[in-house]
Amino acid sequence: MKTLVEERAVELGEYIVEHKSTVRATAKEFGISKSTVHSDVAQRLRKVNPALYTEVRKVLEDNKSQRHIRGGLATKEKYLLMK
Repeated sequence: MKTLVEERAVELGEYIVEHKSTVRATAKEFGISKSTVHSDVAQRLRKVNPALYTEVRKVLEDNKSQRHIRGGLATKEKYLLMK
């Protein structure tokens, strides 16, 4: 029988894959901390559902490869709004 934490890990993983969401956005959507999301999908999900874990890792690696671009766009928008 799965515990509540394991069920949450699967639910978070499914959300990340379905929405191609970041850890930060997922945490905000579920109202939990980023570290909780990260530990659920990085540790617990690997044991509970390895196939879903692999899909989540692909999405998170893609997000990681794009983060410098997102940061630059956010900074650009910030300074455009200040003008």
